Amino acid sequence: MFAKRSHHNESFSKHRAARSSSRAKRSFRDNAAAMKKTERPTKPDGSPATGSTLTSPIITICVGPEQRLFAAHEDILSTSPFFAAICRGQFLESASKRVNLPEELPEVFSSVLEYLYKGDYYPRLLHNKRRNSWELEDAANNNGGRGAVESTVYHQGTGQTLLKDTLLYCTANRYGLDELKRLALRKQGMQSGIQCSTILASGRYAYANTPDSDSKLRAHYLALIIRSRSTFKRSGTMQIEMEAGGKMFFDLFVALCNHV
Repeated sequence: MFAKRSHHNESFSKHRAARSSSRAKRSFRDNAAAMKKTERPTKPDGSPATGSTLTSPIITICVGPEQRLFAAHEDILSTSPFFAAICRGQFLESASKRVNLPEELPEVFSSVLEYLYKGDYYPRLLHNKRRNSWELEDAANNNGGRGAVESTVYHQGTGQTLLKDTLLYCTANRYGLDELKRLALRKQGMQSGIQCSTILASGRYAYANTPDSDSKLRAHYLALIIRSRSTFKRSGTMQIEMEAGGKMFFDLFVALCNHV
């Protein structure tokens, strides 16, 4: 379930990419294809996922505690090392070709599938030729969007509302999809109007679900808090979180010392 976005006083609304009202026509996927064709998603054997022409067997994926069903081609799923191992038969129920993912969120997994098929997920990242900058697809600005989309998702496992792009980053990390990680991190940097409590909860989730060797998402949260420290300083949630402690706040202390 999607959580409503709040815009009260304790929200982060600065330090985001500028948005233009002009129409953006080139997508992140189009740009990647033109600039770096060799980095298209590949199967473990090195052949492009699109080479199957979508004729490979259909895999049914059962997602979340409510067992929402998704379907995808085996060759497309095998772009991910995680699913490639499953499709080789380690966990797959051979008779039904069904995969159970009870811990995943349907809202997040649907975006993963969209990325595997299309190279991006909604809202797409579009290039504004006039400004020579990237921005998120926005139906209100006539960029061809599908309508309003929430930037947060309620995570039942934590009982908190978290940033969807953070959840996607962590999911992509588990699935071995490095390009999706980069895309999710880039899109998260364009979000605005997010409550301090949501940012802090998402930061904690990022620390709990990424290895110490993967510092990019963690560094994003530290930089975000430092840039908006005047807002976070007034936040009662920040005080409660700091009193609770954790590695994120030690790293924040070190980052602040380096920043001064």
